[in-house]
Amino acid sequence: MHFDPRVQRALREAGLDADAVADASDRVAELVARDADRLRAFFGADGPVYSDMKMAHSADAIQEHPTADVDLFTHGSDLRGYLSLDGWGVPVEGGRILREGDDGDPTVVELTLGDTVNDRVRFARDREEL
Repeated sequence: MHFDPRVQRALREAGLDADAVADASDRVAELVARDADRLRAFFGADGPVYSDMKMAHSADAIQEHPTADVDLFTHGSDLRGYLSLDGWGVPVEGGRILREGDDGDPTVVELTLGDTVNDRVRFARDREEL
């Protein structure tokens, strides 16, 4: 079960039985795993990635990263891993798809980055998307 006890109680109070709560928990895990796969594919594509990351050595609102790679794992509703950009990296503590193209592929994603960044950062393959 991936819901904490408070969420489980709220779901039961809303009328879901134990099986329905377990099914919902399984569905959350499936959706997180699907998003992780889509995020891996987004960062696995060739070419630069653009971000709205605030960087100490740049006054630009949008950063260009010539190389990007992400290694993600999931456990229940948790999505974690490591993002490598241009020879340095940062832990990932969550992520989601913000916008999709007509083909259903992500065009803008957001990662919650850990120590050294400690912020939510949006990424896109096209600068104009940010």
